[in-house]
Amino acid sequence: MRTVRHLLTLLAFVTLATLALPAAAIKPELFEKLATGDSEEKSAAINELLAAGDESASALFQSLLDGEVQFAGKQILIVKGDAGIDAASGKPIASLPAEREDVLVNNRLRRELTSALAALKLTSQNRETRLAAARALQNDADETMLPLISKALDKEADPEIKAMLALLQATVQLKSTDAAKRMDAVKVLASSENPSTKSLLIELLKKDGDSYAEPDPRIRAEAQSSLKAVEARLSAGDRFGQIFTGASLGSILLLAALGLAITYGLMGVINMAHGELIMVGAYSTYLVQNLFRTQAPGMFDWYLAAAVPAAFAAAALVGMALERSVIRFLYGRPLETLLATWGISLILIQAARTVFGAQNVQVENPVWMSGGITIMSNIVLPYNRIVIIGFAFAVLLAVWLLLARTRLGLFVRAVTQNRAMASCVGVPTARIDTWAFGLGSGIAGLAGCALSQIGNVGPDLGQSYIVDSFMVVVLGGVGQLAGTVYAALGLGMANKFLEALSGAVLAKIAILAFIIVFIQKRPQGLFAIKGRMADG
Repeated sequence: MRTVRHLLTLLAFVTLATLALPAAAIKPELFEKLATGDSEEKSAAINELLAAGDESASALFQSLLDGEVQFAGKQILIVKGDAGIDAASGKPIASLPAEREDVLVNNRLRRELTSALAALKLTSQNRETRLAAARALQNDADETMLPLISKALDKEADPEIKAMLALLQATVQLKSTDAAKRMDAVKVLASSENPSTKSLLIELLKKDGDSYAEPDPRIRAEAQSSLKAVEARLSAGDRFGQIFTGASLGSILLLAALGLAITYGLMGVINMAHGELIMVGAYSTYLVQNLFRTQAPGMFDWYLAAAVPAAFAAAALVGMALERSVIRFLYGRPLETLLATWGISLILIQAARTVFGAQNVQVENPVWMSGGITIMSNIVLPYNRIVIIGFAFAVLLAVWLLLARTRLGLFVRAVTQNRAMASCVGVPTARIDTWAFGLGSGIAGLAGCALSQIGNVGPDLGQSYIVDSFMVVVLGGVGQLAGTVYAALGLGMANKFLEALSGAVLAKIAILAFIIVFIQKRPQGLFAIKGRMADG
């Protein structure tokens, strides 16, 4: 035990010597102020060390925060366990004085030390350390840190950290008593993309009675100009963000409506269980995720490669079973089809509740779909949304190729245009109905797989999209895939722009009212069916 204790003491000596030897360059009077001075003297000593930009002060600041600095008379000690060193000389102490006191660090000094330590870390070699330090100083930096911030800004090459440091420097300079520094800060803020810049400039232009927060009229005029530039840039960023979120919503509506465009648009079947087929695809993705987590955890980030075909197959099989057992006997009777499929949707919802529970379940994004691309400080494009937009158009291309370039697509088009003639030339119309319904249902399953990547999965998942899906198909034109694309993207964009103006509820009402009026004026939708199919 004694040998172990000696080894631990030796290790503590080595550690303390490594950390504190650089502190020997610090003036002895600063040590005395930090140890025995009052709060104001300690604060002044911290600011003096910080203004000098001496990185050797980092170890001392950290020791103060960790409660490892003590004093015995005028001797300042850094103590760790049973070992200690003399802070002024940096030499180890063989025997610690029996009578010694801790250096008291109150909350105010603790905040100052934390900020000072962050400022000294701005020039670290590690990017994450510099980024964390810049973030830590956003609300606590003062003018004593300007030399360090300027030094770090000159050396910084990372665009994200450089922008944060430039904003930090300008924020500190705005508090300066030097009008020239405040003017420089206002000019720098004009090129900032950070939303908090707007608040800084507004505070500068505030008026209380007859006095302004900024007394210099030239600086106020420059601040007004900078504010307009920042607002224009943020407004452009907001519009870009709305376009992206509109495209994201439109791609989800496109996936949800593509299957309906086949089952309703091409086959004339009003399938109220279409939303539950989306839910089947989402739960299939959830099951595949759990299977990979338990059976192949090393391959978890690639579970979507198996989940996509699984979601398609599960929803397609349910849809084909639905067509074979119920819908086949109700062709040409739209009201009965609507009621029957609505009842089936309730059965599927209850089945999901029974099997998976009433609570939502979570589907995790793979690592490569986590995070996003930062376009501006107020605009981040999530990777999962970008992937879903690409996935939606990949599915659209696959459906178009299937319908336009394959034998099954030829048969589907023949049956929808003239069922009797197609039957006369040998097309198995009953089998084609099943395959077409399975195709539309499978695409709904793919929509569920995509939706599982942006939200939780629950029994009522499909209910949120069934009405929107019908609106997309009707607005685009029954049986028109091109119309479905335009309608989905148009409704997605319009919904997001209207939400920004009037809120989500009023936006939905406005879009529904527009579609009702539009269909009254143009019943065939955006794209009218042409040729013999229209005549039929």
